[in-house]
Amino acid sequence: MRAYKDKLKETGALIEIKHSVSSRYEAASIGLKYKDKPVFFHAVDGIHRVIMNAVCSREVLADLLGTTPYNIAPYLAGLPESGEGGEVRIIEDSGTKEEIEEPDLSKLPILRYFNGDGGAYITGGVVVAELDGIRNASIHRMLVLDNKRLAVRLVPPRHLYKMHREAMERGEDLKVGIAIGVAPLILLAAATRVPPGREFEYASVLMNKPVELFRLDNGVAVPHAEIVIEGYISRDRAKEGPFMDITGTYDKIREEPVIKLTRVYHRSNPIYHAIVPSGAEHRLLMGVPYEPLIYRAVERVARVRNVVLTEGGCCYLHAVVQIEKEVEGEAKNAIIAAFAAHPSLKLVVVVDSDVNIFKPEEVEYAIATRVRWSEDVVTIPGVRGSSLDPSSKNGVTTKVGIDATRG
Repeated sequence: MRAYKDKLKETGALIEIKHSVSSRYEAASIGLKYKDKPVFFHAVDGIHRVIMNAVCSREVLADLLGTTPYNIAPYLAGLPESGEGGEVRIIEDSGTKEEIEEPDLSKLPILRYFNGDGGAYITGGVVVAELDGIRNASIHRMLVLDNKRLAVRLVPPRHLYKMHREAMERGEDLKVGIAIGVAPLILLAAATRVPPGREFEYASVLMNKPVELFRLDNGVAVPHAEIVIEGYISRDRAKEGPFMDITGTYDKIREEPVIKLTRVYHRSNPIYHAIVPSGAEHRLLMGVPYEPLIYRAVERVARVRNVVLTEGGCCYLHAVVQIEKEVEGEAKNAIIAAFAAHPSLKLVVVVDSDVNIFKPEEVEYAIATRVRWSEDVVTIPGVRGSSLDPSSKNGVTTKVGIDATRG
């Protein structure tokens, strides 16, 4: 993250805030003000360095990937999701180990974002765990309980949730390392659904170079970072939430597992990475990884050209799929494939290749001029959607697909 910050500064893309700002609401409000620009704070609470909006736009992400903002989904769909060809190296040392301390979360600029939040949250941490030789890296929100404990939101049935459950059934704690301030494409890999244990191989493919990991004292191998928090996910549970999620609405309070901390490693004068909940970076990292999954699924039933999860759909709930239609009925197959690839989708619109899917007015024009409502709409009631959809009932909703292709 440090090298990336320096590159942003060299290109003039970095907003720098040099005066002291508070970690309680003030930093977050500034980050939201510059929502599509990276922001670097020199003095959060007077002393801490914090970066926000690090990967905040398709333009920024495309530059990191070496492609164009309009080609991200096809580009990612063309890469091996298994990380085949990627290389991971375990090395002996890391700049992250410049300073090693007993855990004390009060020494970190962990932000409080909104006044309805359950407390201060770590939002930019990559949680790395290992069990039976399989490693997982994923991003989770973590609520500060006290100076040595965090409550972590684990979503069933994702990999880390399953690993923790397996460890608990054996009567074991699950050892973890929480890496904050990693390379941006490692963040993207950690947010992507890949085969179990392949996140760092996939990151290597994205970065086109080996990914280096180093072992913590508890044995977990983590990537180079500004800060790494060592600990274990225990069988204890605590209330987690409320939390402003991707939809800009509050997720509910749940009983979630507690991470107990054992050690903190960090570089000298570290840079803390904070992701503003419901902000552009949150939506991009949560949504973009699903676009190649949808692309690959639709590719099996139609000549797909592109996919986007729309801004208006929180980059998560609504998708537009562009195809080169060859026969009637393909668009409806594409709708079904998209819902299967991303079960949280609520709306899928399928358009022809002459429609620019990144221009909402062109998509709406296709709907206005090419849709016969009695023939071109697929409705699936009473189906599992996203728990983040505030209009759902316990995650159950009605999904709608629209064939907006020419008849």
